[in-house]
Amino acid sequence: MRLSLVLALCLSACPLFAADPPETQAIVATVQKLFDAMASKDGAAIRSLTVPGMAITSLRANGQSSVTPIEKFADNIAAAQGTLLEHMWDPKVQVEGNIATLWAPYNFHRDGKFTHCGIDAFNLLKTADGWKIGALSYTVVQQGCPTPK
Repeated sequence: MRLSLVLALCLSACPLFAADPPETQAIVATVQKLFDAMASKDGAAIRSLTVPGMAITSLRANGQSSVTPIEKFADNIAAAQGTLLEHMWDPKVQVEGNIATLWAPYNFHRDGKFTHCGIDAFNLLKTADGWKIGALSYTVVQQGCPTPK
């Protein structure tokens, strides 16, 4: 009896977070556009995909964290030397109305060489111009990284 009650409650809560495929695709596409803008070192595109004033928070395996304003991040990427490539896989998207989260493992390469991996956690907001990134937090790990599926 308890198991069926728990199962019924879980199933009834699913619609709160279920995204229809077009919304899920739009959210994943927004994050992918950010990675594409990073690869092309397009600071203006990075700014256009994000909410003004947002910050990016990173947490390293040793517990050290940093917070970077999006304007500084965009400038740093635009001025970066070499090639940059971030790849995510198996994104998990949750949506309720005009707010969404995307959580995914990623790896990062500079000049074709692996530098680190981790988890990206994006918060997105649906605006009149479409989905925008409102916040990004990510972990930085250099060993024991998962292999993309």
